[in-house]
Amino acid sequence: MRITTKGRYAMRAMVHLAAVDRTSPFPAGQIAVAEKISPEFLEQIFYRLKKAGIIRSVRGPRGGFFLERDPGTISVKEILNAVEEDIQPAPCAHSTSDCPRGEQCRLAALWQNLYKLQDSYLSSVTLKDILSEHVSSLPPEPAAKS
Repeated sequence: MRITTKGRYAMRAMVHLAAVDRTSPFPAGQIAVAEKISPEFLEQIFYRLKKAGIIRSVRGPRGGFFLERDPGTISVKEILNAVEEDIQPAPCAHSTSDCPRGEQCRLAALWQNLYKLQDSYLSSVTLKDILSEHVSSLPPEPAAKS
């Protein structure tokens, strides 16, 4: 799994937006400067986040962006999905029908289980968790076999 620049920038912008006062719109240009993101690229990212219903915008001289919902209800997975990040470890992570090797692949179950773990983890972490620095940890490592 590799999160692209688009996904990382979307996360940085959303954490920034979640951290500011939500009583008035916050200009995208200020986020772009603070997070060192190209304004044009941030515009593309915000377009997708708005289309997904995660943020909303206000036009005009005092315009900007708001979170559409409370930060505790917006997961990392939802943000990454909105900007069309494909976070599956292999093409067969959803189904062996997506794999040219099909049922003969001995690794399909591995990739599918890995996908379920990461999907569950990214679904469980919200913007509020990130802001409060209480990001849930991964399950404990299995005990060593003797």
